Amino acid sequence: MSLSLKGKTALVTGGSRGIGRSIALTLADYGADVAITFASSVDAANKVKEEIEAKGCKAKAIQADAVKLEKAEEVITELTDDWEKLDILVNNAGITRDNLILRMSEEQWDQVIDTNLKSIFNYSKAVAKPMMRNRGGSIINISSIVGLSGNAGQSNYAASKAGIIGFTKSYAKEFASRNIRANVVAPGYITTEMTDELDEEILETIKDETPMARAGDAEEVANTVLFLASDLSSYITGETVRVDGGMGM
Repeated sequence: MSLSLKGKTALVTGGSRGIGRSIALTLADYGADVAITFASSVDAANKVKEEIEAKGCKAKAIQADAVKLEKAEEVITELTDDWEKLDILVNNAGITRDNLILRMSEEQWDQVIDTNLKSIFNYSKAVAKPMMRNRGGSIINISSIVGLSGNAGQSNYAASKAGIIGFTKSYAKEFASRNIRANVVAPGYITTEMTDELDEEILETIKDETPMARAGDAEEVANTVLFLASDLSSYITGETVRVDGGMGM
């Protein structure tokens, strides 16, 4: 067994930037053909596609609304028609709409739950039958340390990320006998475009609360996904792996 993904195919939702981009490129580094979905960043998505192809792998960039089940089904059908199978699904699409509960609108709640949690259901449901036909597969769902600890001002985000963990455990139990594995990666504070907007005081507080006293890199999350996607993790399912520098201890 090895980390090699040669001959395997993968889909990364929300793969045009940040953690999703790093995951897509890392999977390609190890030989996988990789498709990404994106919401609106056409130029960024096409650049990721070109970077994957430059590594000698097949690539697709598909614009898709993550909250629509029928769109997820269309994406999975397109990939399995063109590539004949899908071995790896990384559910990474996500947003934040932070606010205190008393100020949070119903729209802010619904947007986050739909994008972060319903999208997991959509793609995991759509890929189940193709993976069963393929007699195996690995699904990696990107949660957050906030889904384990909660965070003031992020009740919608924390609820969505906690829901991902419960969903994944249930999915893992339903499909383990079909050799389909499902696991969660829960990042802590990771430097991405989304975190660039935080002020310096908040960043220093986060670092102070992290035993390793630094922010993580998107590549460190991607490397954990790589392990869970590979045959080296063939007897691991239903687990949540924290990539948080010890923040959640």
